[in-house]
Amino acid sequence: MKNIGQMLKQAQQLQTRMAEVQEELKAMDVSGQSAAGMCVVTLDGKGGVRSIKIDPSLVDPKETEVMEDLIVAAFNDAKAKVDEMVKEKMSELTGGLKLPPGMSLPF
Repeated sequence: MKNIGQMLKQAQQLQTRMAEVQEELKAMDVSGQSAAGMCVVTLDGKGGVRSIKIDPSLVDPKETEVMEDLIVAAFNDAKAKVDEMVKEKMSELTGGLKLPPGMSLPF
């Protein structure tokens, strides 16, 4: 029974720490860019869009497809960085514990 009590205590500590990490991630900004920084998308640590900045020289009503592609590329760059940051934070939290395929922590 002592082991079960200890496991429950560890689970509660992990849950508390996970909530703290989620708040830390939400407060972080991660930027992705395209066109050598002329299009920048900034996400929070949970993947929500915080801002999009576009250099005025890119704004041409006849070239909206190019701008759309640049925004998508910048978003994907930022999202990849967020995913890597979350992976690192979760690895720190779980002490490198490998989760089974298809199982992830709640984010």
